Amino acid sequence: MPARSFFDTNILLYADDKAAPAKQSRAITLLAEHRRAGTGVVSMQVLQEYFVAVTRKLRVDAAIARRKVELLAEFDVAAPELADILAAIDLHRLHGFSFWDALVIRTAKQSGCPVLFSEDMQDGREIDGVRIVNPFR
Repeated sequence: MPARSFFDTNILLYADDKAAPAKQSRAITLLAEHRRAGTGVVSMQVLQEYFVAVTRKLRVDAAIARRKVELLAEFDVAAPELADILAAIDLHRLHGFSFWDALVIRTAKQSGCPVLFSEDMQDGREIDGVRIVNPFR
């Protein structure tokens, strides 16, 4: 059974990106594996970013993108609180991550995820017990 894992927005986007077939296949497989095992986690932030990016970058119709958000919300969905925002600011200040990436890391930690799947962050780096994994390497 896979470890409880947090998905960054870019992994969700690759599942829809026909222009990158190898990454698309890997993202779909990873999402399906975690859906079956009940170990996938996303956040409200990630779902919002996904909707904006999939409609702008991939030109997915908003109605279809809305349905995809509903399907992705079948994972555990974390909703950061004020303490998480403040902790993300501290991560940003201490480690140099963008605020939004720091909030993803903080939310992954608070959701009990030892793994954070992301292509955009530092593969292999561990922050506060969360290991960043680029699944495309």
